Amino acid sequence: MTIRRIHSGGPFEAKIGYCRAVVAGGFVHVAGTVGQGDTVTEQCRAALDVIGKALAEAGSGFDKAVRVNYYLPDAAEFEPCWPILAEVFGDNPPAATMVECNLIDPKYRIEIELTALA
Repeated sequence: MTIRRIHSGGPFEAKIGYCRAVVAGGFVHVAGTVGQGDTVTEQCRAALDVIGKALAEAGSGFDKAVRVNYYLPDAAEFEPCWPILAEVFGDNPPAATMVECNLIDPKYRIEIELTALA
């Protein structure tokens, strides 16, 4: 089986030892991704932009997403993201889970992890 690693150039990839996405076994596995911005919706959009670029580099897209996990330090902030997520996934929503938990830095309001068909 061929494994292809996709790097976004983010500073934590080298520090921690991971890559943005891995293409293997017919799937694209995108690492947990945070975005920049002051609000949860700004961060959600920014994270999805980074994920979208990784998917495109892998030859995939949001329409091929099969699984998505959302991690938020405050579950009450998830609902404002719903319209953004509905827009991005459209008629092809993946199976999804939302978990309330701490993130690597308190400035982050949402982290998104996604698996799609390659």
